[in-house]
Order: sequence, then structure tokens, then C-alpha cells
Amino acid sequence: MKRDPLLLQSRKITRTLSCSAFLVLLSLAAVPELECRQDEHIALALSQPLIAKWRYESDRMSNLTPASDDRTIYLPLTSGILVALAAADGQLRWKADAGGEFSSAPVADERNVYVATEYHQPVGNQSPIHGTLRAISKETGVTHWMRTLPSPLRGGLVATTTRLFGAASDGRVYAFDKGSGLTVWINQYAQAFSGQPAVFGDRLYIGGDTGTLFALDQNTGRTVWRYRTRAAIQGPIAVANGVIYFGSGDGYVYAFNESRANLLWRHRTGAAVQAVVVVDNGLLAASLDNFAYLLSLRKGSLIWRQLLPGRIAARPITAPDGALFTPLSTDSAIVLGLKDGKPVNTLPLGEDNSSSAAPIALAGLVLVPVPHGLLAFAAPQSKH
Repeated sequence: MKRDPLLLQSRKITRTLSCSAFLVLLSLAAVPELECRQDEHIALALSQPLIAKWRYESDRMSNLTPASDDRTIYLPLTSGILVALAAADGQLRWKADAGGEFSSAPVADERNVYVATEYHQPVGNQSPIHGTLRAISKETGVTHWMRTLPSPLRGGLVATTTRLFGAASDGRVYAFDKGSGLTVWINQYAQAFSGQPAVFGDRLYIGGDTGTLFALDQNTGRTVWRYRTRAAIQGPIAVANGVIYFGSGDGYVYAFNESRANLLWRHRTGAAVQAVVVVDNGLLAASLDNFAYLLSLRKGSLIWRQLLPGRIAARPITAPDGALFTPLSTDSAIVLGLKDGKPVNTLPLGEDNSSSAAPIALAGLVLVPVPHGLLAFAAPQSKH
């Protein structure tokens, strides 16, 4: 564990990089019954009719999930362009150029949007890839601070009230101070990271590319426990009632007891598990075998499974009446009822989906990234 060895290098390189004018904040500390999930405040009935409210067109869409707050969507495009769109009508509020390419999905808090990028720095005949981390003002798009890193952050970022966490392709896991960007602690591991971390209580959970899930103390970086699977852990992690739920590239869904530090159960699917989400009646899992599964929280037994018309590469959003999936190579988003897994709604996307960016929900909207834009769906306005 080291303390901020990159500060002098960061100050030097910052002068040569552009400082031109995520997941939602996960501030879940010490709330024992609250699950780490983006969609817990969704205000729409997914099984009821939804119509396209607006569309933001772009031929520079990335495969990274946008960040958002109640009023604005922060959409990462290719070539390091971040655009802020008004949730009400999709109009552009501002555009910022972070340089390079985004390497991780952004996250937003009450003041900033935090974005990670990668860039090449030629050294002789080689061009190694380095990373940056920026805090960009939500109101103006101006960079508040920037850090440079030996390797880019991958997967996703996650924030608490004072800290920002991310992990890199060179095996480093970081805790940053949100106000200054200074490093609070760094851990070095013998595996790369490209998954999406989660925070809950005083723990940071993150999965590695060789299959290890780490539970770290947020304040010190100390490893509290670790559990090894047989393949990469890259999808979102869910936490509920003291149990950690996650999927692995080995095709299994795992439930791990936090207090006892032991495995409760595992359930096999037909391919790599991309995402898990806790819902009222179980654990929803999305697998690359094209099936969505609902498993019992207590024992992992199968409640139902439903075949979808394409691979499920992104995490679904959920409401009490259903879960919305965006399968690849199809031109519709599909809502499955949580009771029996049967399709209860479809949302036309207007083009075959090839984006692995996840849909998000905010302010009465369902937002779906597609290859050439961002679609916003809402309930039809009642006529009086």
C-alpha cells in the first residue's frame, strides 16, 4: 500500500493534456437493508405503455453507461467527448473534451461528474497506454481537477460522500479524495480489473479478471476477505441483507455471506453471467446464454428462466412490475414480468442494438443507449 506516488508526475503531465471547459452516486454507507443498485428509485411501471419522448442523435456513441442526476444525463461519447443533456427534452446543456478515449463508465455526485480516460504517450518506438481521472463540473463542464495514472481505470467508478474508487488494467485499486483527486490509498494485485465496483457500509467490493472477488475496507484498503471463482468477474455486484451476490465468467451466480465469510450457494447458468440484480421476489441474473434467470435469494433455486432473442450484455433496470432488458442484435428492449418471466412489454429502438451500455432510469424516464443515439421513453400523458 502506497500513498500518492503519482502526484508529481500528474502535475507535470497535466500541463500537456487538455483541461477544457457516474452510475448514480452510490452513497450507501451504514444503511443495512439497502441494496447496491442503480434502479432502486425507478418511478415508472415498466409493464405499462411507454412512448419515445425524445432522442439524442450521435454517430459517436460509446459502449459505456451514462451517469445521471435528477435533471441531467452525462453521456460519454467516443474521442473523450462528454455531453450533458437535459432530462426533460434531451437538449444539449454543455459539451466537454476530456481528450483520449473514455476507459470507464462515469459517475456523478452533487457537484461533479467523474470520468476516466486513456491516452497514448510515445516513448521511443513504443506507445504505452496511460490513464487520467477528472472531476468535471456538472453545471459548466469545466474540469475542477485531473490526475494522471500509469494505466487506465476500467469498468466503472463508484463514489461515497468523500471518496472515489476505481481499478485499473495494471492491477491497481485506488481510493481518491473527491475534493482534490489526491490518492488516499493504492493496492496492487497480480490481476487486471475491468469490472464494476460496488460500495456498501464500510466495504468496497470489486471483481478481478482472473476471477477473485475482493472485499476491501474503504478507509484503509485492507483486504477483509476474498473469494476465487474460475473466470473473470466483470458485471455489477449486488448486496442485500448481508449477502453479496455476483456472477462470473465461469457461468455461475454466487451468494456469499458477509459476516461468516463463506459461500452460501452457487447456481450454474449456460454461459458467462453478465449482471445480477436483487428484486422483491429473488435475484435476477443475466447470462450470455441468452437467458434471464430468477433465483431464490435464500438457496439459489430456480424460480423461472426466460429465453431472450439476443445476448444480454448489459444490466437490466427493474421496477416492481418488471425488468427491462436490451438484448444485442434486436431492435427492441424487452420487459419481463418478475412473477413468471413472461414478456409484458416491448420498446422499439428503431435500429438493431449493438451497444453494451446499460439502460438507466430517472425522473420518470427510461433511457436506452443505442448505436446511434440515446432514446428516452416515458408514460403517455393523460388527456383531460
